[in-house]
Amino acid sequence: MNKTLWTAAASAAALALAACGEQTPYAPPADDGAAMDAAPAAERRIVEIDPDNDPRVWLEEVEGEEALNWARAENQRAYERLQGDARYEEFFGQALEIYQSQDRIPFGSVRGDYVYNFWQDAQNTHGLWRRATLESYLSNDIEWETILDLDALAAEEGMNWVWRGASCAPLPSTRCILTLSNGGLDAAHRREFDIEERAFVEGGFVIPETKGGTSWADEDTLMIATALDPETTTDSGYPFAVQRWARGTPLSEAAEAIRGERANVGVWTARLEGTDGEAHVLAVQRVTFFEGINWVLPEEGEPVALPLPLRHSLDGLYRGQLVFRINQDWSPEGDTATYPQGSVLSFDLNEFLDTGELPRVHIVFAPGARQSVRSVGVSASAVLMAIDENVTGGAFAFDFNGDGWTMSEIATPDNLAISMFGASPEHNVAFLSVQGFLTPSSMYVIDAAARSARLAKSSPAWFDAEGLIVEQHEVRSPDGTYIPYFLVRREDIELNGDTPVFLHAYGGFQITSSPGYSGVRGRLWLERGGAFALANIRGGGEFGPAWHQAGLKTERQRIYDDMIAVAEDLIRRGVTRPDRLGVNGGSNGGLLTGVMYTQRPDLWGAVVSAVPLLDMLRYHRLLAGASWMGEYGDPDDPVEGAFLRSISPYHNVDANADYPEIYIYTSTKDDRVHPGHARKMAHLLSELGHPYLYYENIEGGHSAAANLEELARRDAMLYVFMSQRLMDRPAAGEADGAEE
Repeated sequence: MNKTLWTAAASAAALALAACGEQTPYAPPADDGAAMDAAPAAERRIVEIDPDNDPRVWLEEVEGEEALNWARAENQRAYERLQGDARYEEFFGQALEIYQSQDRIPFGSVRGDYVYNFWQDAQNTHGLWRRATLESYLSNDIEWETILDLDALAAEEGMNWVWRGASCAPLPSTRCILTLSNGGLDAAHRREFDIEERAFVEGGFVIPETKGGTSWADEDTLMIATALDPETTTDSGYPFAVQRWARGTPLSEAAEAIRGERANVGVWTARLEGTDGEAHVLAVQRVTFFEGINWVLPEEGEPVALPLPLRHSLDGLYRGQLVFRINQDWSPEGDTATYPQGSVLSFDLNEFLDTGELPRVHIVFAPGARQSVRSVGVSASAVLMAIDENVTGGAFAFDFNGDGWTMSEIATPDNLAISMFGASPEHNVAFLSVQGFLTPSSMYVIDAAARSARLAKSSPAWFDAEGLIVEQHEVRSPDGTYIPYFLVRREDIELNGDTPVFLHAYGGFQITSSPGYSGVRGRLWLERGGAFALANIRGGGEFGPAWHQAGLKTERQRIYDDMIAVAEDLIRRGVTRPDRLGVNGGSNGGLLTGVMYTQRPDLWGAVVSAVPLLDMLRYHRLLAGASWMGEYGDPDDPVEGAFLRSISPYHNVDANADYPEIYIYTSTKDDRVHPGHARKMAHLLSELGHPYLYYENIEGGHSAAANLEELARRDAMLYVFMSQRLMDRPAAGEADGAEE
């Protein structure tokens, strides 16, 4: 795969990316100059906070009256400032128009002869679960059948239902388990529903609100993993036992099929279906966030552990071959080969189950240094993959001939982000989502048998892209590793530092940040003269597992050094200057921007920290935090804890520092990242007199928005804040009359 970037500014040196595991000493390129130094600071006065005696621990009481009253007062201040801005109503209206547009692509999943889709718009706030025949879905005039009206259900039951998906029994059954969240919580209610009857099954399977999951053994047997019983709930708040529940028996009598350990992240259940009608029930035991064991659960007999390395993920079953990815180098016992991390491999599953020995391992695909596998799906006549090269994608089909795998490229547009969905072992149809910063999202339908794809649906252009260009640059991080980043800007800008730049990154959990079309960003920022930058810093999955693992635990400062290097490069190139440069991130990205705030406040005119982790010494005690110790480390470990104290934003606020204004927002209903992180940071800044804004959505879960209006409100407030801080400033050489 060799796809040329649009106006790529990457040098030949970047194509020989420094190996993540063997960092070389930093030597700045001759034309870059020395790394930008941090501005001299006043005498530092870090506020010492004992995690075992935190004076703000009362803010960790999620529904506590005192904490909520504090949040409401902060919300009022944010409303007056942001919603009181003359731009807010226009921003909100433009964002809402995009989110509620009937012209959005109705992405769906294939089951039998139907494509199923969940849809929200202005009339359907909670949403519709609906379906169309495959033939109708691929036409220009889709005829939808509504299966469940979630608005009607929410009104009838007096619940703020948020759709979390459906898990359906094997065909030809019409039964599904629907997962519904009250207000956006990860913990959800599960109820059996009949598609043909359009009704919940009387006397059917019902599981009260809990974290966990289900899969079907057959139409009358449900495999369940629930956190209802503290005795089978992990320290992270997830289940560690899987039970087999027979229809017509009480939940309390479900038989235990397998049990993990309390120290695990959790144990879940899954169903693996192959192209020949073969199916297996699995238990997925996550020992840590990134390490796990997959167990085959036979109807009778003991569970059987699959012979896979701990860092792996299953992708499907194709012509008897179990297809999986490895996130570590693997030298299986009895095999002379060592398989490199990031590879997609396979072996004969039934041969293993019959003999108990690892069969011959086949390489399906081994990515190069600049490649990574984004998604894998099994269709009736090919294993389909979306594969990134230098952070843009292509599509490929792989076939097994009994002795090995062959590969065919499926023609797709160049230089765009490509992800795959909807593949099913019973069909040759699958779908691709294709988009770029300036290219609206489109959907291609794959014919796996023909190894071809055609355009099926396109979204409208929501902003005027005339005069805008996309560049890909790179910058050398202090340890010598080249870090790519994208820049979307007007082609005719003067490189005098006057351009407001919105810089975004994530940098964690092997999640790739790739080019994506945002009508809201285009309308509310790019059309108004702003530029957007996306940094592909380490911690993500842009170049495979090594790119992620280079920043784990005590190596995490590399991620933050990467981000600082990108910001400095934008300034050094003359694109922007610190008082016109804003940084934005959410969740793990909210931790990233919190670190940017405390480590390099001189680089930013604005900081946004959304649904963030900020207290890295107590994060493992809050909600799902313990599950992330594989990413961040253990605060109770002397070495890892000392490092976490050195980077924890909440523990590194300097009372004497000159900080830019930070906007922190979260959700009361976020039961993944505890809202206490955001609350405590804002409260500390208030006590010290540092400028900040805080907003807490009472609903919304980890996205901080439970419906389309809340999404539009969230985005309008965000872009008002960025406009106030970065656009409402004089150009270079003009008097500074901006209101602080």
